[in-house]
Amino acid sequence: MNRRDLLKQIAILTGGTVIGAEIFLSGCGTGPKTNAGFTADIIAMLDEVGETIIPATSTPGAKAAQVGEFMKIWVTDCYTQKQQDAFMKGISSLEEACKKMHNKSFMECDAKQRHDFLVSLEKEAKDFNTKKDEADKPLREAAQKEGKEFEATPPHYYTMMKQMTLNGFFTSKTGATETLRHIQVPGKYDGAMPYTKGEKAWAESI
Repeated sequence: MNRRDLLKQIAILTGGTVIGAEIFLSGCGTGPKTNAGFTADIIAMLDEVGETIIPATSTPGAKAAQVGEFMKIWVTDCYTQKQQDAFMKGISSLEEACKKMHNKSFMECDAKQRHDFLVSLEKEAKDFNTKKDEADKPLREAAQKEGKEFEATPPHYYTMMKQMTLNGFFTSKTGATETLRHIQVPGKYDGAMPYTKGEKAWAESI
C-alpha cells in the first residue's frame, strides 16, 4: 500500500478528507516552519492518545511509532495556519473534556478511562463534522461560482488526531514491518498469491 492509497483509506475510516494530504503529496510546505506550539509534554500526551487508538498487542502500538512527533511534523509542515490553530486549541479542549468526564487529565487516566473517553470523542466528532460540512456547503458553492479558493472549516480535533495516528503508524518502520507484512520493492509480483483469513495485510517500501 503506497501513501496515496493509505490516505484514501484513512479518509474513508475517519469520514472525511485527510487534512494536509494535498500539501504533503505535492511536496509543498504551508509557509515558514515553526513548532506550532508543541512542547515535550504535548507530544507525550499525543503519543498516549495514539496508543489508545492503536494499542500494543502482539505487535507494537502507536507510541512505539512515535506518532506524537509525527503529528508535530505533519501539523507544522502540512497544516494551514487556520488548521494549526484549530488543532492546538483542540489539545486544550481534549484536556478540558477529559477532566469533565473523569475529573483528571488524560495522562492521569488509566487505559480503560482513556478508551472510554476517546469513544465519547469519536461520537462528538462525527456530529461536529456533519454539522460543519452542512454549514460549509453553501460557502463552498458560492466561492466556486466566484472562482475563489475556499478553505473548509477544520474538522473536529479528534478527527485530526486520529487521521495522523493512522497515517503516522502505518507509514512508520514499526507499522510497516511489524504490524503489516513487508516486502521490499521492487519485488516479484504474484497475482494469484493465496490468502488465509486473519493474515496481515501487505506493506511496501514507500
